[in-house]
Amino acid sequence: MAQEIQNNKNNLNSTEISDSNKNVDISIVIVNYNVRDYLNDCLKSIYQSKTNLNFEVIIVDNNSNDNSCTYLKPHFPQAKFIELTENLGFAKANNLGFKQANGKYVLILNPDTIVSADTLQKMYDFMEEHTEVTLAGCKVLNPDGTFQLPCRRGFPTPWTAFSKLFGLQRLFPKSKIFAKYNQTFRSIDETYYVDAVMGAFMFTRLNKILEIGGFEEKFFMYGEDLDLCYRIYQNNGKVAYFHQTSIIHIKGESTRRSSIDETKHFYQAMEIFVKKYYSNSKIFLLILHFGIFIRSLIAHLSNYKKDIPIIFVDLLIANISLLFSTAFKFERLFGFPNYAYPTVFIVISLVVFSSQFAVGEYFEGEHSYRKLLFGYLISFFFLSALTYFFKNYAFSRGVLLLTITFSLIFSSLIRFFILTYKKSYNKNKIKIKKFAFVVSKNKINQVVKDIEKYNLNKLFQIQGVFCYDSMLEDNYYQHLKILGNLDYLLRNIKNFKIDELIVYRENAMEDELNLLITIAFNKSIKLHIINQFEEFFASKIINDIVQDQPYIKNFRLLLPRYKFAKRLIDLLFATFMLTIASPITVYKNYKYKKYFKSILNVFKGKFSLIGIYELENIQSYNAKPGLYNLAMFSKDKNLSQDSIKKLNDYYELNYSLALDFDILTKSIFKGEK
Repeated sequence: MAQEIQNNKNNLNSTEISDSNKNVDISIVIVNYNVRDYLNDCLKSIYQSKTNLNFEVIIVDNNSNDNSCTYLKPHFPQAKFIELTENLGFAKANNLGFKQANGKYVLILNPDTIVSADTLQKMYDFMEEHTEVTLAGCKVLNPDGTFQLPCRRGFPTPWTAFSKLFGLQRLFPKSKIFAKYNQTFRSIDETYYVDAVMGAFMFTRLNKILEIGGFEEKFFMYGEDLDLCYRIYQNNGKVAYFHQTSIIHIKGESTRRSSIDETKHFYQAMEIFVKKYYSNSKIFLLILHFGIFIRSLIAHLSNYKKDIPIIFVDLLIANISLLFSTAFKFERLFGFPNYAYPTVFIVISLVVFSSQFAVGEYFEGEHSYRKLLFGYLISFFFLSALTYFFKNYAFSRGVLLLTITFSLIFSSLIRFFILTYKKSYNKNKIKIKKFAFVVSKNKINQVVKDIEKYNLNKLFQIQGVFCYDSMLEDNYYQHLKILGNLDYLLRNIKNFKIDELIVYRENAMEDELNLLITIAFNKSIKLHIINQFEEFFASKIINDIVQDQPYIKNFRLLLPRYKFAKRLIDLLFATFMLTIASPITVYKNYKYKKYFKSILNVFKGKFSLIGIYELENIQSYNAKPGLYNLAMFSKDKNLSQDSIKKLNDYYELNYSLALDFDILTKSIFKGEK
């Protein structure tokens, strides 16, 4: 494959690329967002390069709030800093950097990378020798020395994307048919042409990159590197993987230090790429959407992997209890008529699961004997009611009572044994809980005093402090480690393995606090939201005793049962309006415009029947924008943003099905929409 590159090189005119900027050989463009310390190490590695080449470093800062520019400018005065007032994303920020570049070549580099001493020189020499190559990447390694597969890739053609999404690549990594996306059938120690390389390191010719217009700015994050390589391919350029030098890439640090949903943006980027270059393939788009749905479902279910075994055991117990109860009553395990099987097993499984789900026994953290009891009581009454409607299955009320009783007893015993084992395991392990603080910068001094006053270092393992606002310039404050800003915490809360967070309330940070509560709940981390430290001890007692976290009562939409109920209502409503009530939908669409599109958005899950008023920034809300909402009751059509936010906050913090019912009925009688 290296010979193929050599042959192509010899066939091209080596003088076709003009050197209009002889004074600068390489312009290194780095887009930074809240990774000050990583960027610091990256710049050190650049300036320690063993080369006689003239290079310039252009840093485009995407409105970081960790004082990146202020801190780094004195240490690297030779670098050029472009400070933006908003986060424009990777593509737009790089394009700004290209406009300031003066080099013959431009190196697009992530801030969370360390370049080898020979990287700049070897990449320059490679591109000088292989004039047919427009863009090249090198070997990209993890900090532990392992190879990062995405550093050389194939384009996501219909078959390649299918193999990637549905796991065929993982099953057959050495197959040229199935492993085209990450090229795992190729050696990492050879140089060859590829479809695309990773955006963390792209060495390219500046005149060529400007000629094709730089990165496609429709991509906010992810996909822009694939798109750039594809446009190079369309312009008869070559992209190469060069194995003789390497960098270290601490993958995803910029993403983790932001509130960006990287999974969402990754699949959105793939969808944009597919629509742009394969828009005629409707079947491909359908398969892509299905694959994304499956991958998202698997990722979602993985959050509840601890619940799956207990659900399976509960359903197994319910069915075994039914068999034993039948044997006790009719003196044989399968005592019901033949037509009853397997229907009775399916029905009891569905009813028991639905009942326990409805009371919050599943998917809501710690299991509860109280919820278990209520769930089985609901199961008994619901199954009893069913026998009135289906007389052919009204075999014995006694069997039903025994089944529920046995199920309750044995499910309770299972939970008792699990709890006993956990206590014994934790007692033997002697685990010290890990704590961290979340405060504003002006309260860090108070935190230090509280730690000393109450000897907290002897009680807990204190990881450090996160700042609501921007980070401090130093990594430590009086021996207290500064871990990062709130965005960084929100993206890395699992990586820190924090058991509990002590949060000093700030009125100006309510949106961030709501988001923190949401994420902490999903990660099973206990929160102590206090105004002063004396409140912590009372909060800890409440958190240790009460199974339902105190703050969740104001965030019911975090709970899967409420999400499910709301989504089910939305689907039923949208289906009704699009089928039986379609004449009404057509009339309303004629009268109010875009009503039909709104109904479709409800069906797709982008909107809800009842929710909040849509604003530009609603990331801190668990509720979706609603077709009906509290703001619509205002007589003033120019309701202020603050007023809308208060109405949205009220809906979020006081959500209930009853509130939804009130909004819907009053909207109907008011004659809106």
